[in-house]
Amino acid sequence: MRNWKSVAQIAATATTAFGIMAAPALAETFELQSATVPEIQAAMEAGALTAEDLVQLYLNRIEAYDDQGPAINALITINPNALAEAIALDEARAEGKILGPLHGIPIILKDNYDTADMPTSAGSDVLATAIPPDDAFVVQQFREAGAIILGKANMSEFAASYGRLGYSSLGGLTLNPYNLGRDASGSSSGTAAAIAASFAVLGTGTDTAGSVRGPAAVTGLVGIKPTLGLVSRDGIVPLNLSFDMAGPMARTVTDAAIALEVMAAPDPADSRTAESAAVDVKYSEFLDADALAGAQIGLVTDFLGGNPEVDALTEAAIAQLEALGATVILVDLPAALESPWSYMGPVWENEFKPQIEAYLSTLPEPFPKSLEALVTASMAPDIADSDTPVNPARLESLQDMVETTGLADIELLYTLSNQLPMVRQILLSVMADDDLDALVYPTMACPASPIYTVDEDPTYVCEAGDPYSAGYLANLSGFPDITLPMGFTEAGLPVGLSFMAEAYSEPKLIGFAYAYEQAIQIRPSPALTPPLPGEEITY
Repeated sequence: MRNWKSVAQIAATATTAFGIMAAPALAETFELQSATVPEIQAAMEAGALTAEDLVQLYLNRIEAYDDQGPAINALITINPNALAEAIALDEARAEGKILGPLHGIPIILKDNYDTADMPTSAGSDVLATAIPPDDAFVVQQFREAGAIILGKANMSEFAASYGRLGYSSLGGLTLNPYNLGRDASGSSSGTAAAIAASFAVLGTGTDTAGSVRGPAAVTGLVGIKPTLGLVSRDGIVPLNLSFDMAGPMARTVTDAAIALEVMAAPDPADSRTAESAAVDVKYSEFLDADALAGAQIGLVTDFLGGNPEVDALTEAAIAQLEALGATVILVDLPAALESPWSYMGPVWENEFKPQIEAYLSTLPEPFPKSLEALVTASMAPDIADSDTPVNPARLESLQDMVETTGLADIELLYTLSNQLPMVRQILLSVMADDDLDALVYPTMACPASPIYTVDEDPTYVCEAGDPYSAGYLANLSGFPDITLPMGFTEAGLPVGLSFMAEAYSEPKLIGFAYAYEQAIQIRPSPALTPPLPGEEITY
């Protein structure tokens, strides 16, 4: 029998007409836990990987690490059709039909994004089987770009944590894959934990008061809270529409930029997106390693002092920004911004009831149609006496909101018409005074906090009154904010750095974040969720 060689073997050993050995083909290595979307697509194009293979690899990890092992508990629902959808996308690829930049890419959705083929619960056991009439606009965008919805992630119930970060009556408590005694922040906790543990390469969250950026920061991810109006909120369970934004979560700035390209589009069903109709940007074109050269960056000192390790990492980050060519100027915010939550309170208290009731009206029977009915159902014995009852503080907040004035509240109207425009103007003035291109600060003043079931953790140090307060400025102003890892504490906990600037400045912020990311390259995968067999492919 002949000893047949593969084409690759022949090419590697061939000689030229002049007797000179040809250079061997360079091998590529695909590693699931570090692969970016472009690297996954390259492996698929080379025939080394299929979407079906990729989905199965992620399902293997979910079985090993979400349901068993460290039991991260990040996901509520797995798409039962994910493998079939992957096979169909592989067949399309074989026929030369590529739907878009996410063709064959599995993603995780926070479980407040409507999916017509899976329940959307917002973490509530009351809505455990509620299947909405259609996909959220953003979900449609993902499907049209070729993405596979692999599953839905746990979250703080109705996107508010009230002392139990990442806990819901349907999903229980999500743990931080870097340290099971620490939380994954809130409310997009499940998505953050899932992407950090490599259950998918991309995920989505929602951000009303830092709920994309906080979870991303404590799990070593990149998270983008876009400009209010850039991404549609249609089909996403509301918390406060004056602040709510949908955003991507990923392991790299590259992947977050690609996801934002898919998500950002005007939607007639969300009138706020009309102003972004003229914004037609390919965000991945702004991945510039030299973007910080000549930039003027303002370090907001108001958000330092919460934790010595966070402060030390921030100091090192600033030194890196300067080494990359940026000029960093210390900024103290005016007294009017010392208590940002004071502007959020009236919106938080009054918008939820009318907006959640408008959403509930879209659901079929027998699901509640009013906040009062939702509260009553949440107190039913089968939930109240279960292992995961509604967080008592969250339940109390819902009961209080039943009695609120709603959209007619005088303080709410004053906040929307006067206070929020004032916040925007102050931030713009702060930037203009020193000709700043962006503001920078630690995303959270402290590392991830102990899970609520831990009575005391002497290793946790936090002197900040509210470690999330820096993030509120982007919600109040509607400005974009991007967080990415800036280092790890001695205990191995990730810490995030945020860049914020004026409305629709995402291209600039993505460039700054990418330049910083490429310079430091510091994201180790969680030791608790190591690679499984088959996750490394050389081709």
